[in-house]
Amino acid sequence: MKSNLIKYTFIIFVIGIAIFAIYSIYFKEEEEIPDKQQEVVQESKVEIKDLRLGISNFDTMNPLMSNNKEVLNIDRLIFEPLMQVDENYRLKLCLAKECSKTSDTTYIVKTNNNIKWQDGTSLSAMDVKFTIDRLKEITSVYSYNVEKVISLEILDEDTIKITLSEPVPFFEYNLTFPILSNNFYLNDNFVESPKIPIGTGMFYINSMKDGIITLYKNQNWWNIENEDSKIETINIKLYSEIGEVYNSFKLGNLDVFNTSNVNLEQYIGTIGYAKKEIKGRNFDYISINCENVILKNVEVRKALDYCIDKTNIVSSVYNNNYFVSNFPLDYGSYLYNEENLSSGYNQEQAKKVLQENGWEYKNNRWQKRIDGSTRSLNFDITVCKEDASRIAVAENIKSQLEQIGIKVTVNKVSETRYKAALENKNYEMLITGVTNSYSPDLSTFFAVGNQNNYTNEEINTILNEIQSISDENLLIAKYKKIIEIYNDEIPFISLYRNKQTTVKSQNMAGELKPNNFFSYYGLFAWYRM
Repeated sequence: MKSNLIKYTFIIFVIGIAIFAIYSIYFKEEEEIPDKQQEVVQESKVEIKDLRLGISNFDTMNPLMSNNKEVLNIDRLIFEPLMQVDENYRLKLCLAKECSKTSDTTYIVKTNNNIKWQDGTSLSAMDVKFTIDRLKEITSVYSYNVEKVISLEILDEDTIKITLSEPVPFFEYNLTFPILSNNFYLNDNFVESPKIPIGTGMFYINSMKDGIITLYKNQNWWNIENEDSKIETINIKLYSEIGEVYNSFKLGNLDVFNTSNVNLEQYIGTIGYAKKEIKGRNFDYISINCENVILKNVEVRKALDYCIDKTNIVSSVYNNNYFVSNFPLDYGSYLYNEENLSSGYNQEQAKKVLQENGWEYKNNRWQKRIDGSTRSLNFDITVCKEDASRIAVAENIKSQLEQIGIKVTVNKVSETRYKAALENKNYEMLITGVTNSYSPDLSTFFAVGNQNNYTNEEINTILNEIQSISDENLLIAKYKKIIEIYNDEIPFISLYRNKQTTVKSQNMAGELKPNNFFSYYGLFAWYRM
């Protein structure tokens, strides 16, 4: 009996060991599976050594001579400015190691004397003078940047004094044009030179032949220690038309491209790629004549703003190919926070604002006694009759406002009369637009003599103060106050802005961080799958 007990105990023990062994092996394999999967994923990440880009309608790689937006975008990999704009439109030093404002119209710029051109010669203040002189002589997309420059004085090899004809708000942002080498073009006709231009940037042009421009990484780049890029070569393929770029991308011959085409899906479909849409710099708004006897009343302007459904406009007129805009800086500037948004579309709030300020709704219209006369909310919106899109926007706004009893007439005028009305500020309301600069300058909208005949002493004081503020937090606080005043007083009504799109192939992984200044922020952290 005792021997049987020992026998059965031994058998149970052996079975237990076997079960434990099987259990351990099974779960160990289960635990190892994720690691194995991770190893597979890691092995599938391939560092990008070469990159394939595409350009249509190529003109020249000379950054001062090119009018091709995508060429100018790629040129920023080769040529560098005195001052750089980052992903959030903050201004940073680049070729300049110091930029000092010594008076309202005078700036002292010191260049970094450790920086070399791609032929080994040293960067100097003379290169800055040479570049600005060329921009003053030729018609360039950057000529506007130096339009107010009237004098350049070389103080020493690395220092230049720039004098303006009048104060320019945030002039430092104008110093974002590419600098070219004086010595390189010393004996050449700059406009007609056949030489491949050199820069100071991360890449240099190795060759231009057979419809391909090849860039090599500049191993002697002054900032190479701060850029962990594995890309050694960039091949830029040239095409006659943008449609050829789309076709080449679909065939897998390009890694990434940029476009402003609002109907992109019609050409490349909807699958097989990733895209990043960003807010462009083309900003449309309703300019309001704040000296008008009725529109000078804040409650009227606020009611108009509450009554306009911008999402409806973008959807019905532009097929959602534009972004709703709520302020001139909402294209991505670090000085604008989405938390600063106004209340938005709200017809009931519009009625409340009017009623609280003495307006009555009688006989299907809003009316009020002003300066001894009964006034009603009845306005013209001026648009250029050659601009079909803005006419459609005006008609949409008319329909929306008339829903709560505000009568609107769409005043369609010739281009000549439209320009005259804009210049003389001879209108009640007018749909117009601007191209936002890279700087956070708001003079067009708020400064003395602004387009809207709007006056606010507090904003005028802030606009003067921010010119000398270097502390970022204080600057953000000042702009927040401007935005609060805008939301309270609505001197104009922001509408929408255009879209820009960066597209990359599905075998490229990594975050897209484009903005209007440069489309390839974050590019050098990408990898292939």
